[in-house]
Amino acid sequence: MISDNIVQTLKDVGVNLFTTLPCEKARSLGNLISANFQHIALAREEEGVGISAGAYLAGAKPAMLVQSSGIGNMINALCSLTKTYELPLMIFVSWRGVYKEKIPAQIPLGERLQKILAAIDVDYSVIETQKDLRLVSDVGAKVYTDNKIHAIILNPRIWREEKVEGVDSGVKMKREERHPQRTIFNPVLTRFEILRAIAPYLDGKIVVCNLGIPCKELYQAKHQKSNFYMLGSMGLASSIGLGIASFTQKDVVVVDGDGSLLMNLGALSTITVAKPRNLTILAIDNGVHGSTGNQPTATSYCVDLELVAKGCGFDKTYKAATEEEILSTLQNLGAGPNFVHVLARCGNAEVPNIPLTPLEIKRNVVEAIKE
Repeated sequence: MISDNIVQTLKDVGVNLFTTLPCEKARSLGNLISANFQHIALAREEEGVGISAGAYLAGAKPAMLVQSSGIGNMINALCSLTKTYELPLMIFVSWRGVYKEKIPAQIPLGERLQKILAAIDVDYSVIETQKDLRLVSDVGAKVYTDNKIHAIILNPRIWREEKVEGVDSGVKMKREERHPQRTIFNPVLTRFEILRAIAPYLDGKIVVCNLGIPCKELYQAKHQKSNFYMLGSMGLASSIGLGIASFTQKDVVVVDGDGSLLMNLGALSTITVAKPRNLTILAIDNGVHGSTGNQPTATSYCVDLELVAKGCGFDKTYKAATEEEILSTLQNLGAGPNFVHVLARCGNAEVPNIPLTPLEIKRNVVEAIKE
């Protein structure tokens, strides 16, 4: 069977992590992937790009399975993260809109899929027959040595002879009634003051920092080789942290922000399902998009990120505002995943740009994780 051949080829290549969003056309392959690889189910395609990036930094060989429509959701992340840092990634793409497609909305992007990949300079191969499967082996042998992205486009006609068996996920639904009260804290410190206060706590940990001014402030407050400074891909800090935490036993701390988290809330639910014991999300919430002119975010009005984290399944959540509260909380954290909601005052420090290239950042973090 085609799906079995693909899975065996990927095992031979050494792929050891798959992130996926399901597609009805490729469900046989999806079922086998979840049964044969370490597997993380996604809430949105672009978070898989972040998870894959982090996992590679920690020594994994990641791959993805998405619909062709999902490529549209991933374009910026692929360009500003995977390509910018020269990270390898195999993407298996269930090609919709081209073969006996019954959903009109799949057609516009599906018909242009190859042109879209070419426009962002991503190599691709098309699997249309059994004979084309050799391409999977050829691509897999090069992706992880050349640090390239390569899309394997799966034409739906190849599944015509696949028999899809029903699969019991083993997950039992459990619902709990929760009526948490929103706790009001008054912010005291700016983000930079918070980062300086927690610098000793961050020492030696793998730290993923949200892009823009937060990265520049972290560089001034606590630069270390184990800091992954994001230069693009807003919204993926926590996803990158999950990817790293999944392939190292070292403690991983994500310095995220309210604007970034609101852009990709599904990442929180993905983290709680994966249950990484070594991951802490430090959500510094100043209620604004600080790097773009302090435009208010929804947390300035009505959204409580700690309650959002609880709703996404975090059992361990904390809220703090003063230096004493923040340090006490961090020093008493147990096994994760932890979500620490830190209320901050609006304001940015006057700090210079980070004097590191993307490849220098990548190399430093890889070395720190291996040490």
